[in-house]
Amino acid sequence: MEKSLVRPRSLADEVARSRGGDADLAGRVDRLCGRIERLDPLLHTFVPEAGRPERLHAEARALAARHPDPATAPPLYGVAVGIKDIVHVDGLPTHAGSALPPGVLAGPQAAVVDRLRAAGALVAGKTVTAEFAGSAPGPTRNPHHPGHTPGGSSSGSAAAVAAGLVPLAIGTQTIGSVVRPAAYCGVVGFRPTYGRIPLDGVIPNAPSFDTVGLFTADLAGAALAAPLLCDDWRGERQGGPPGDGPPVLGVPAGPYLEQAGPAALAAFRAQLDRLAAAGSTVREIELLPDFAWLVRQVRTINRFEQARGHADWFARFGGLYRPETAAGIRHGQAVRPEDHETALGVREHVRARLAEAWAAAGVDLVVAPSATGPAPSGLGSTGDAVMSLPWSYAGLPAVSLPAGVSADGLPLGLQVVGAAGADESLLALAAPLERALGGPAR
Repeated sequence: MEKSLVRPRSLADEVARSRGGDADLAGRVDRLCGRIERLDPLLHTFVPEAGRPERLHAEARALAARHPDPATAPPLYGVAVGIKDIVHVDGLPTHAGSALPPGVLAGPQAAVVDRLRAAGALVAGKTVTAEFAGSAPGPTRNPHHPGHTPGGSSSGSAAAVAAGLVPLAIGTQTIGSVVRPAAYCGVVGFRPTYGRIPLDGVIPNAPSFDTVGLFTADLAGAALAAPLLCDDWRGERQGGPPGDGPPVLGVPAGPYLEQAGPAALAAFRAQLDRLAAAGSTVREIELLPDFAWLVRQVRTINRFEQARGHADWFARFGGLYRPETAAGIRHGQAVRPEDHETALGVREHVRARLAEAWAAAGVDLVVAPSATGPAPSGLGSTGDAVMSLPWSYAGLPAVSLPAGVSADGLPLGLQVVGAAGADESLLALAAPLERALGGPAR
């Protein structure tokens, strides 16, 4: 195991140092660039960038000039962040993990980057993504074991946080592209309620599902960043047990949970035992009995919208697309518009069913494995997103918490799902679960 590569850094600690008067932005930039130069030739978390140190030093000088007193500077003053390479950043080309000409993909800076920069963050660079946030993987390796995938499609973002290159990184999730790589890399991945962070300036995969999310070393970091990035963040949680007591957890019984492999299920049962021992009430609830049918609805929407979004580019540059992406687009071209509309209509029914089942069972959160197992060996696949599929379909917020390691030492994650729009409650109620599970894998 390459444990020297796994050094996640607390975002809260980084912010505290900045607020405490660590005004040496030049030194921080030098250390950041040094870490990237040392580790990224092996991990490939960042898109290569000529002149990265010079750009960052110029941005740091401009930031210091705007905020001469760090104690009164914005909340992310001088914090380095990684940005998934389907998210536009002024001054950096967008490749989207593809061979298409960057000028074709160019667009205005994303709203999430506007918010990060307004909060004082420095963009360390673009992080590697699977091609167009799909299934054709990039070169990123898992810091816990470079022979294994870091997951995807937000591969570089998850691995960069796990390796301590940055304390905060932005990803996107269409089906499982934040939750799964967070689990594989042993960090926290937060996917807000659908639409809570604007998608302006993000190359779409399937707009009905696409959601901007984030990676941090721990839940405190996610709770610090989320109010700065999400629309209409409320300072208080909604519902749940009083005080800081452990929540009531629902475990989905039936065919959905059966998608996880034996190792993941065994680990999940052990995780539930630890949570129950720490005071949580755990209840099985009947959810998603028609799971296979639900999967077909999701794929119908995803493929149809992917094909629509790439219609012009694929017609002009189809020969430059990788086989996995091209196959998905061709599949989507064969989907009838009326089937797409039907699948979208079903989603409203599923949302209502889930809300009713949770209320009837009296649970605060639903928990499940973040992935079907630990990170698979090899870099030819980013793994299976199926454990996130129903929650992404319904647009529900979810967070992956580090939850121990497999028999061969690879990280495992616990997926915690909240009610739509209750992101504040999800992060607050997940805190005692994180403590019970022992925190990030290092």
